Amino acid sequence: MDYKQKLNELLLTCAKQEASDLHIAVGRHPTLRIDGALVPLTSDPILMPQDVEQLIASFLSEQQQGELSLRRQVDFSYAYEDKARFRVNAYYQRGYMAAALRLIPAKVRTLEELRMPPILHDFTSLSQGFVLIVGPAGHGKSTTLAALLDEINHNRTEHIITVEDPIEYIFVQDKSIVSQREVKSDTPDFSQALRSILRQDPDVIMIGEMRDTESIATALTAAETGHLVFSTLHTNSAAQTVDRIIDSFPSEQQAQVSSQLAATLVGIVSERLIPRVEGGRAPACEIMIANPAIRNLIRERKTYQIDLVIETNAQEGMVTLNRSLADLVRQREISLENAETYSLNPSELRILLEK
Repeated sequence: MDYKQKLNELLLTCAKQEASDLHIAVGRHPTLRIDGALVPLTSDPILMPQDVEQLIASFLSEQQQGELSLRRQVDFSYAYEDKARFRVNAYYQRGYMAAALRLIPAKVRTLEELRMPPILHDFTSLSQGFVLIVGPAGHGKSTTLAALLDEINHNRTEHIITVEDPIEYIFVQDKSIVSQREVKSDTPDFSQALRSILRQDPDVIMIGEMRDTESIATALTAAETGHLVFSTLHTNSAAQTVDRIIDSFPSEQQAQVSSQLAATLVGIVSERLIPRVEGGRAPACEIMIANPAIRNLIRERKTYQIDLVIETNAQEGMVTLNRSLADLVRQREISLENAETYSLNPSELRILLEK
């Protein structure tokens, strides 16, 4: 078998079927994730250990092969001609190689194309502050982030710097200069990139993911010193996001961090992609705008009251996740069952729908 050709066939199939992911694992057919569900390619044979090793080896550089062998996993991006790009994680499981490939569309879509709430446009006109896009893995955080950055790129003359591991969306520079730094190829690691970022004259900074206390501290400092900072976190809600940020610091620093966060935070968008009744997926969003009440709750560590402020400030553009889900159910976009699956409080959702 020509493994390079076979890999390219699988990547092309993934792109043509508009799958979000391709999984390669021993003892399974190559498998796509389409609209959130795993779909095995049963026309392809079940993969043997040698097949998986050869498929993965066909697109690893020598350096990446060394890292996979040493660390038992490696992250990188891979471009198939000019047809598609993928974010790849190759890893070992039960002694065998495996890989998960996330398809990154060539075109950065707009907020309208993503069907995101119009209030998100407000984040792209800010000169400074801290904006977070949060939610589970695979629910569109990177795509929303790219839409926000590209809107700035097309409308403002700014220097946008991204630090990513690996680079996902490729931006075509327009009014802005866009510097995209990939960990390992453009900078040794996240921490070194973040330590030097303020010396590179940025206006807008995007940190692909806040992985540790250092990256959070850098983001807060950058937002505090007059930059617009975007990042992502794997959290389920705005309130949980605030807690996660503050709790990542030692107890003696938490009062200062609470104060910093209250001063710099502009908004948090928590998103889910819900299977639509007619196929595809629809975004449901919790949106928190940092008004004086929210800032006060963050400063005083009363995050348990944030949900109530979001619920009672719809006129400012705030939306609870349940209200977003309820609207999608009423519009017959998604089923009640799926709405309840993704809700953090299904009983409250049912009450909303009965009104």
